Amino acid sequence: MTGRKVVVIGAGFSGLSAACFLAKAGCEVVMLEKNSTIGGRARKFEAAGFTFDMGPSWYWMPDVFERFFNQFGKTTADFYQLDRLTPSYRVYYGKADYWDIPSNINDMYALFEKEEKGSAARLRQFLEEAEFKYKAGIGKFVHLPGKSIFEYFDGEVLNAVFKMHLLTDMASYVRKYFKSPKIISLLEFPVLFLGETPGRTPALYSLMNYADMKLGTWYPQGGMFKIIEAMEQIAISLGVKIHTNAEVTHIDIQENNAKKVYSNAGDFSCDAVVGSADYHHLDSHVLPQKYRQYSPQYWASRKMAPSSLLYYLGVNKPLPNLLHHNLFFDTDFGKHAFEIYDKPQWPSKPLFYVSVPSKTDPTIAPLGQENVFILIPTAPGLIDTGDVQEKYFNIVLERLEQVAGVSFRENIVYRRDYAARNFIADYHAHKGNAYGLANTLLQTGPLKPAMHHRQVKNLLFTGQLTVPGPGVPPSIISGEVVAKELMKLIG
Repeated sequence: MTGRKVVVIGAGFSGLSAACFLAKAGCEVVMLEKNSTIGGRARKFEAAGFTFDMGPSWYWMPDVFERFFNQFGKTTADFYQLDRLTPSYRVYYGKADYWDIPSNINDMYALFEKEEKGSAARLRQFLEEAEFKYKAGIGKFVHLPGKSIFEYFDGEVLNAVFKMHLLTDMASYVRKYFKSPKIISLLEFPVLFLGETPGRTPALYSLMNYADMKLGTWYPQGGMFKIIEAMEQIAISLGVKIHTNAEVTHIDIQENNAKKVYSNAGDFSCDAVVGSADYHHLDSHVLPQKYRQYSPQYWASRKMAPSSLLYYLGVNKPLPNLLHHNLFFDTDFGKHAFEIYDKPQWPSKPLFYVSVPSKTDPTIAPLGQENVFILIPTAPGLIDTGDVQEKYFNIVLERLEQVAGVSFRENIVYRRDYAARNFIADYHAHKGNAYGLANTLLQTGPLKPAMHHRQVKNLLFTGQLTVPGPGVPPSIISGEVVAKELMKLIG
C-alpha cells in the first residue's frame, strides 16, 4: 500500500498508534487534534515549576508498550528510562493502618499469608489462572476487531473462552479464594475503574491482578507524557503530519465513503478516516445525520466507566507517609461503588487515589517540593460546580491528615481542579466520562460500538469506546487493530 491518504481524528494513544502503523504501511497520514497539544487524556502541563501528567499515571503491562516500539525497530529504552516501583504502591485501610504492596512476588505471598492463613497457596493458584487470562486476552482476544461473534469460533479462542470465567463475577470469584476484607479490596480495586461493581464485572478481569502483582508497577522517568512524545517521534519519522488546534467539524460522505474532513486547521481530502476522538461525539455530531449509526437512546443506555474529580497540586515541602502511588480504602468500597453505578450521586465517603510522582522523579517538581495528583472516582453525568470541587477537596485533605498523618493545606503553592465538565470541554467525553465504556459482559467484543462504520466503508473507529476497551495498553492495541483492518480495505 502506498500513497493512500488517511486522516486520523484525535492524537491520543489510540490515534498515535493507528497513525504509526498506517504510515509504516505507506499511507500518507494526517492527524487532526482538537487541543493545542497532543496526547488526549495523557496530555501534560507545566505551572509554577511543576510538570503534571493530566491523566494516566499507572504504567502497567510493560510488555504491551515494548511490543509497540519493537514493531518500529525500537525499544522503550530508546525513548525513556523505565523504573519498577518498589514498593509498587501503598494502600491505606485506616488510621496508620496500611500495606505497602511489594514488588517481589514472594514477599506478596508472605503478606497474604500473614493476613490470612493458607492464602499464599490460594494466591498462587489465583495468579496462575489470572496469568492464563492475561496471556490469552492480550495475546489473542484484544487483537480481534469485534466485527462478529464468529471471530470467537476459532478453536484456539474457543478453548480459551471456557477458561476465562466470563460468566462468573469478580466479587464471587475473589471470595472463592479469600475471606480477608483487606485482601478482597486489594484484588477488587482495579475493577473500580472498569465501569461496574465487582459483582457485575466478569472474573476475566483478574488478569489485571496478574498485571499488578507479577508484571509490576513501573514509571517512565519524566512522566507518562514521555510515552506520547516517543510515539510522536515515531509518527513524525514515518511522515505523519500532525495538526493541533484542529477540531474536526464535519466529514463529507459521498457514495458511502468519507471523502473530505473539515477542521479548524483546514480541509483534508482522504481515502479513509480513523476516528480516535470520542466515538459518541463523532457519530452524533460530526457525521451527517443520515450516517449516524446509533440513536440518542442507544448512547443514553450505554454503561459508562466513571468520571473523576481531579486535583493537581504543587506543595512546597516534602510529604512523608505517602509513596508514589497511594490508595485510600479507609471507607466502604461497596457504598462508593453503589454511588457510582447503582444510584449515581456524589459520594458520601469517597475512596480516592493520591499520586506523588516526585517521590520517584526529581525533574517534575522544584527541589524539596512535591508534585501531587488526587483522583476521586465519580459517577458519569453528574453536574460539578466550584462548590462541589471545594467540598471534596476539603474531604480529601481532612482524610489525608487523619488517616495518613499528612498535612499540607498551608503549603499548597499551586492548585488546579479538573472535573466532568472539563472532560466534556476538552475531549467531548460522553457524560464527562474519564475511562470510556464500562467493561461489562454485554459491552464486550462485538457488543461494543463497532470499529467498522456500518454504512461508511472507509470510516473506522479506535479508542476507549470501541474494541478492545479503555486503558492505555488497550488503546495502543486498538490503534494497531484498526490500522490492520483499514489496510485490508484500502491496501
